[in-house]
Amino acid sequence: MKRVLITGGSRGIGAGCVIKFSASGWRVAFIYKESKIEAACLAQRTGATPIQADISDPEAASRAVTEAVEILGGIDVLVNNAGVARSGLFTELSDRDWNMLCGTNLSGTIYVTRVAARHMISQHYGRIINIGSVWGRAGGSCEVAYSATKSALRGFTRALAKELGPSGITVNCIEPGVIDTDMNAELPASACRSLIDETPLGRLGAPADVAAAVFFLASDDAAFITAQILGVDGGFGV
Repeated sequence: MKRVLITGGSRGIGAGCVIKFSASGWRVAFIYKESKIEAACLAQRTGATPIQADISDPEAASRAVTEAVEILGGIDVLVNNAGVARSGLFTELSDRDWNMLCGTNLSGTIYVTRVAARHMISQHYGRIINIGSVWGRAGGSCEVAYSATKSALRGFTRALAKELGPSGITVNCIEPGVIDTDMNAELPASACRSLIDETPLGRLGAPADVAAAVFFLASDDAAFITAQILGVDGGFGV
């Protein structure tokens, strides 16, 4: 039975991944920061193990991964999904918001991966799947800081894939488009409609759409796929 750790797993895309892997018979642990009730409900529904941690804190991130390894008996797949967003004019970006975005979206991913990779290297096997964003490729007006952190995941993915490849570890990145999650629920109806109109498939994506792509990259069918950026965006990124 394979073992997976998912960050930001209590809601949205992360919860979709927890549900997908659990339903497929995997041993699953997920990290969450604040959504305690949602995490408990998801754990009860799926049998996955919740771990509370703020991964922007390197010590907390290390502790969470170590705890997951102990609970699961190792780690075969890491899904770096945790992310936060802030929109607004770049000239009004506060230091606090920038540090929060960078801390979770980029630094948190690095802190978690650094520890998980050591375990994968020792077993000469692993799958690391980073969740970026279509804005990391295309850039988004009034989403400059968010776009910057997600764009950085592209370089992180490709460089790490080269470094870890000889150890039997693949590293890939999925870039979702507009997905029906709490993060996008705050968008005005007109903005949401406009984004749907710009999506060739004519709808919002669902967390399950992204989870299916994550599951594929975690599978043996993707054993020769690494350093790739996969858009799951309904054609929005074209």
